[in-house]
Amino acid sequence: MVEMHLLSVNVDFSYNSIYTLGVVTAFDRFMQGYQPESDKASIFYAMSQAVEANEDQYHQDAARLLNVAKSLPVNDLVAWLSQTNRLENDTQLQAELDAIAHNPKFKYNRLFAIGIFTLLEASDPEVVKDEKGRTEALNSIARGLNISDDKLNKDLELYRSNLDKMTQAMAVMADMLQADRKKREERAKAKQ
Repeated sequence: MVEMHLLSVNVDFSYNSIYTLGVVTAFDRFMQGYQPESDKASIFYAMSQAVEANEDQYHQDAARLLNVAKSLPVNDLVAWLSQTNRLENDTQLQAELDAIAHNPKFKYNRLFAIGIFTLLEASDPEVVKDEKGRTEALNSIARGLNISDDKLNKDLELYRSNLDKMTQAMAVMADMLQADRKKREERAKAKQ
């Protein structure tokens, strides 16, 4: 939310669907396992309101972009994001990419990077697992959009590392809860 706020007040920031996909993805992934599950929607709503954003537009734009990525082979997706091929079936998305690539003041951010990563993952989950293929795709996209490939790769490495840590933390918590239940059951049996 801090990054969203800082971006929303930055004069060089402009809304785009890739950023939105990054926001929705980051929220969903980092809120996995949050209890009660029913509170997640109201938390996302509150977060959106805090930065004066429309939560429905975020979800709609993210879903539309994911559908495009899922419908394209990864090579076509990379070519489109790299600006070597145009996407004729969604002129709005193509216009957003053109605006990003031709804006020397484009405000790159981590949420945008997460959106790029999510697109690659949606198109072909194997490409993001293969370090060489992932790096080549990200470097090509960065060149096409005129953003720093070094920054993009570093931000996504941090993101992937944080996801791994979250997965490990959730596993540890599950083990702790299971051990606690087992101890309670043993104490209950001992009292009987």
